[in-house]
Amino acid sequence: MQKLPKAFALQSTMFALTVVPIAVGLLVSPEPSHAVRPPLPKIHAIPAFARKYGLPCSACHEAWPKLNNFGLVFRDNGYQLMNEKDSPITRDPSYFPITFRMTPNWHREYTNRLVTDVVPGNASSGSVEVPNATSGMDLSGIDIWSGGTLFKNISFILLPSSDSFASFHFESAFVRFDNLLKSTWLNFKFGKFELDTPVSEKRMVTLSGVGGQYNNYHFVPPGDTNTVGAIGDNQLGVEIAGHSRNSYTRYNVAWVSANDGEPGFAGAGDGVNAGHTTAVYWDASQAFEAGKLGIQRVGVFGFNGTAPTYSLTAGGVPIPGTGQGSKGFSRIGASGIFYLDQFDVSTVFMHGSDNAYLGTATPANTTLPAGAAAPSWNGGFAELHYTYNPKLILIGRYEIIKMSQQALPTNASNLGNNTTWTLAYRWYPIMFSRAGLAWHMEFAHMLQDGVAPLSGRTQTSSSLMAGFDYDF
Repeated sequence: MQKLPKAFALQSTMFALTVVPIAVGLLVSPEPSHAVRPPLPKIHAIPAFARKYGLPCSACHEAWPKLNNFGLVFRDNGYQLMNEKDSPITRDPSYFPITFRMTPNWHREYTNRLVTDVVPGNASSGSVEVPNATSGMDLSGIDIWSGGTLFKNISFILLPSSDSFASFHFESAFVRFDNLLKSTWLNFKFGKFELDTPVSEKRMVTLSGVGGQYNNYHFVPPGDTNTVGAIGDNQLGVEIAGHSRNSYTRYNVAWVSANDGEPGFAGAGDGVNAGHTTAVYWDASQAFEAGKLGIQRVGVFGFNGTAPTYSLTAGGVPIPGTGQGSKGFSRIGASGIFYLDQFDVSTVFMHGSDNAYLGTATPANTTLPAGAAAPSWNGGFAELHYTYNPKLILIGRYEIIKMSQQALPTNASNLGNNTTWTLAYRWYPIMFSRAGLAWHMEFAHMLQDGVAPLSGRTQTSSSLMAGFDYDF
């Protein structure tokens, strides 16, 4: 009880610190427009699991939706505690595991180089880059997530998700067979799912248009046509995974199709590149206890495969799903998640490379440009969390990507370099087994070298966001 006044004072101070920048932003920002970029939807926290087992949300989450090790074990076991309550037939027929999540918010988006007509409304007047800021009230997309067990050791996830205009897609949809041969080391998954990245992007605690993703997980150099190599995108495929009983030791191998998680054979990007190519994602990690410091984890991961460079055509028009001339790509890296009492830091390093045909957007049935090379880059991020208590978490992240080899000798050496930093906090006034509510405040700033549409100079972008993130 002695900590209550301190917690109340800190939470009140943080609340006051959010109101001031919002008020200032409203006064100095231009009128809202359709250029406002809504925050990216995130999911993977479902109060129904807490209701099913009679546990508080903090049993699995350090701060929703971030998992602790108990939550990781629960997920690795196929959303089971390995007791008599796992099978759905043991529950009351009225029990239904479903969660709705949305984030009504105010946000401000800024870029220093927006391409506009010199004379508004006159397309023939030429184009110019101008700074632009826009702000207003908005909605995130909505996630409708159901998950749990179909029977003991048979689990599932079904996640229809939409943007803020109710355009739906399936973010995840899979069935998993758990503890095959009565062993935690053999589990099989089939469908669309998040790759087991060292730090989950779907459980990240930042949401804004600039700070709401890990750029390293999605990066391809400017001019590169590889639409397959994004480890942050949910993929369609099969997965074999295993873990020790406490999930200190984990491994995962996923074989995925090269349509970047999209249904059918057309795939992502221009809609014609995918086809019969595949890729393999793998990871392995080991955790260990460090006394009072907590559980520390280190790991390695990789994503290797091929991506088509052109398609068959009919009447000169590409035929969807007929990708040809596949060339290779590689992503490989290492990670560490380290705890020091209430502080923890997640670190990821990744090296990426694409074949020269992909990097120069050259069909493999033609000749490479003079001096073409396989583009390669190094990147990573460090994300620091301070969990004051299960209802208040402070977040800071620094992320960087640096090109080490350009695809063309005419490219500037820094073309595509990316630096992003993000500051945020989440306060949870409500965190029950029926519902959760978070007051979320975030600012993120990004610099991208050489990508300004007209001048080829550095483009900067920033997001300021405040909103209520809730699920039920």
